[in-house]
Amino acid sequence: MTISSPHNDQLKEIRKLAGRKWRDKLRQFVAEGEDLLAAADAAGWEPLARLVAEGSGLDGEEVKPHLLAQVSQLGSGTRALGVYAQRWAPAPAGPLCLALWGVNDPGNVGTALRGALAFGAASVALGPGTADPYGPKAVRASMGALFEVPVARVKHPGELPGRRVALVAHGGDPLEADDETTLVVGAERDGLPDEVVAACDATATIPVHAESLNAAMAATVALYECNRRMAAR
Repeated sequence: MTISSPHNDQLKEIRKLAGRKWRDKLRQFVAEGEDLLAAADAAGWEPLARLVAEGSGLDGEEVKPHLLAQVSQLGSGTRALGVYAQRWAPAPAGPLCLALWGVNDPGNVGTALRGALAFGAASVALGPGTADPYGPKAVRASMGALFEVPVARVKHPGELPGRRVALVAHGGDPLEADDETTLVVGAERDGLPDEVVAACDATATIPVHAESLNAAMAATVALYECNRRMAAR
């Protein structure tokens, strides 16, 4: 039976999941679009609910297209969305880990997750002040990487595995990678807090001709270089 009322309880809950408070309360999130749902299926994530536009021919519970558009966080609407339970790893793992500290832009968080998947990171750790990886913008920017890369919350750099390397804009050493390494990346404008840098084992700087890279770009370049060096051992 097609959902045809805007007062449908399931649609109401999906609207609420656009806000972090409700996501945190239910430990659920929404992924939109056929590609993201296919990525979730390929990674073995079972949806709690899957809603599709009536007449789309897609698998799921049908909804009148205009109602599905009303709950969509995409400007152009969507033909399919899924509701999933959040998954949090109990602790970050190596041999290569990416830690994001104070990266409050959800697009950067999602893009960093995508880079982590591309360059072999075993996990992504999220420090204080980092945007919710399960928010709509982060989920979209991850392009499905969220379903494959374990994410964990941490409060202190001491919880990170292996040699902790803080990426800094200036004055760090050339990037090196040990058998187990965590790259610690801060926000573009503010960088890493002094106490986080002090708690790391080393600092590294990516040589660039511009003034700086944003967090996602810096993380991706550093992950590539660490992955290359680790593979060459």
